[in-house]
Amino acid sequence: MDDILLFSKDQTEHRERMERLMHHLKKHDLFLKPEKCEFDVTEVIFLGMVIRPSYIAMDPVKLAGIADWEPPQTVKGVCAFLGFRNFYRKFIGKYAHLTRPLNDLLQKNRKFKWTKQCQIAFDLLKAKFLSEPILIMPDVDRPFVIEADASKWATGAVLRQKGTDGEWHPCRYLSKSLSPMERNYEIYDRELLAIYRALMEWCHYLMGGKFKIVILSDHKNLTYFQTAQKLNRRQARWSLFLSEFDLGLVHVPGKSITQADALSRQSNEQDDINNDNEDIIVLPDRLFIKRIDLGMKEDIAERLGPDDFHKSALEQLLHQGMPPIKSALSDWKLEGDLLFFQDQVYVPNDTDLHRRIVQSIHETPGVGHPGQWNTVEQVQRDFWWPGMAKFIRSFVDGCVVCQQLKINTHPTRTPIQPTQATPNSFPFQICTMDLITDLSECDGMDSILVVVDHSSTKGVIFTPCTKTMDTTKIAELLIQHLYKRFGLPDHIISDRDPRFATEVFQEIGKQLSIKHSMSTVFHSQTDREMEQVNQEVEVYLRAFCSKEQT
Repeated sequence: MDDILLFSKDQTEHRERMERLMHHLKKHDLFLKPEKCEFDVTEVIFLGMVIRPSYIAMDPVKLAGIADWEPPQTVKGVCAFLGFRNFYRKFIGKYAHLTRPLNDLLQKNRKFKWTKQCQIAFDLLKAKFLSEPILIMPDVDRPFVIEADASKWATGAVLRQKGTDGEWHPCRYLSKSLSPMERNYEIYDRELLAIYRALMEWCHYLMGGKFKIVILSDHKNLTYFQTAQKLNRRQARWSLFLSEFDLGLVHVPGKSITQADALSRQSNEQDDINNDNEDIIVLPDRLFIKRIDLGMKEDIAERLGPDDFHKSALEQLLHQGMPPIKSALSDWKLEGDLLFFQDQVYVPNDTDLHRRIVQSIHETPGVGHPGQWNTVEQVQRDFWWPGMAKFIRSFVDGCVVCQQLKINTHPTRTPIQPTQATPNSFPFQICTMDLITDLSECDGMDSILVVVDHSSTKGVIFTPCTKTMDTTKIAELLIQHLYKRFGLPDHIISDRDPRFATEVFQEIGKQLSIKHSMSTVFHSQTDREMEQVNQEVEVYLRAFCSKEQT
């Protein structure tokens, strides 16, 4: 055991936690050296970081001597310099580009030559570290803003939150180089890759948040989806991941997001590379779930004129104003050409317009043709009209893709009793596990390892894998995607797949104090929750790939 860090919101809570910690240490005969302990402090050096209230900084002890660091004379010296500095790269904007001349020296079969560009990069890096940058601590209870940009050589992003002074301060920096293959992407793919990388890097802060994530980009095509195009596999994969977040894409001029732009560009490259953002390329609109595009907005405003329901509400709003007390009329407000009911866009009585709205949401590839109530829930986030739920149910019942691909799940016999969840349990404390196999191969993968939280959140983890993997590989995937994020579960439920029933898997569970239960023989419906998830995934994949089937 090395370091223990105990933190709390106030002094009372801190004392209670400290008392529990001491009892645990005493129970297991673990001892602490008083001279190495610090108690009741507001600043601590932990894992190479100086942690203070609301922000973190680099450890000055680790940076000692950097001002006197001589330029490396060998490849080994460059590796030592970069290896030491990579630990603090999250504090340095433009890191990928600053280190590019130095990284080029590490290429195989290349003669070591310290050029002027290498010296400039070396000096700039030293200056960056000596400037002692700080990052504020992310607060998941406040909204986030992401500035993202891409160049020909790298992607960059900045995660920001508004501080107590009203200014938007950086929480994290991200800068990654593009591989030779990624440099061949079209500009809309590179810009989208910058957003994808940012969300992937900071998903533990952003996923499931209370507020919409605002993404600032200088590529206007990311905010307007008007020309539908065919998705390739890469775009489809990104689309599926992006659909897990509540995103709001906002176009801003490049000069307004200078930090993200600097993270992806280098000053000496500007004269050699044309501004890719001037390319007129339309991003495929199926990459994102639509809310309300410009064409639909104009159609709604145009059809409001002859709508009787709208005329009555509008007349009262214009002539009587908002009522002084709460009434039915107070749910309405007029903004520009649109009428809003309880913050939802009122859609006039036009069947074709209703069908377009429902179709744009129900048939979005990233959604996978949801059922009646899921479609109603997604439509009513932004739209409302009288009889909306009835119209949507009728639309979903008549959807050809749903009728062809979905499975009838109405039970033909009395269902078995489900596994009871533990009250007040943690996420994935009790989980179910299964494999979906024999899928079309993609990037060498032909199966999916599915883990469902049976205890509290009902969350799902999908991990691509291969049908031929063994028990050891399954254990590695669980460690990487389940244990690292949520800790060890208390109980795992699975079917009787030979890989789950092996002595190795059973022994791993025994050593880690994990109870392992397997379903009844020849009755996969024992774990009905998992089977339902598998059916939904298979239906989604069939719907998503319906136009590609031969």
